[in-house]
Amino acid sequence: MHWSKSALAALATAGLAALPAAAQQAPPAPSARFVVVLDAAHGGSDSGGRLASGQPEKTATLALSVRLRSLLAARGIAVVTTRESDATIDPNRRAAIANHAAAQVCLSLHASESGSGVHLFASSLAPVQPTRFAAWKTAQAAWVTRSLALAGVLNSALLHAGINVTLDRSSLPAVDSMACPAAALEIAPERGPDGSITAEPDDPAYQARVAGALAAAVLEFRSEASKP
Repeated sequence: MHWSKSALAALATAGLAALPAAAQQAPPAPSARFVVVLDAAHGGSDSGGRLASGQPEKTATLALSVRLRSLLAARGIAVVTTRESDATIDPNRRAAIANHAAAQVCLSLHASESGSGVHLFASSLAPVQPTRFAAWKTAQAAWVTRSLALAGVLNSALLHAGINVTLDRSSLPAVDSMACPAAALEIAPERGPDGSITAEPDDPAYQARVAGALAAAVLEFRSEASKP
């Protein structure tokens, strides 16, 4: 059968009209990339503290960073790390990595034998209005309000996982130069009701629980940040 050009054009028009509206629309534009920076404290010539197991703090923080990176990546979140090995990284370099990545979250990971659970810190800088050119060592001041919100989400997720949390604010050399929501976490031993240690900061199962809670918190923070 021979079709005229006008008949073919009419058929094509009718076919397009029959398609669902969604099929005719252009695909949505990709959402902004959500980047998390994981900063494993210490490294190289800076061993940090010494844990009861004999392991240096720098090893425990790197192990937690690797574990958390895997959880976040599995959930589709882009992750940048300040170190992937036993390397010496000074505070300025750590902040520069976070700022260059245009991070939406930075978590500075530490470990300690003192206290219990997770010690959660936000910068002690007073909040200020953002400026185009922020001073290097006080850049975090423009982000303190968002960092406190991040700390709140982290706190809720850790408590939900049954992990004791101590909240505080402090001067944090690397974090204070970061232009993004940021918090420092110090993983201390887990203790029972009588104060006895039930898990050390480098215990794999304990780290897995902490990392799982942190990953859940980051997802929640991303969800809240995307709300209009």
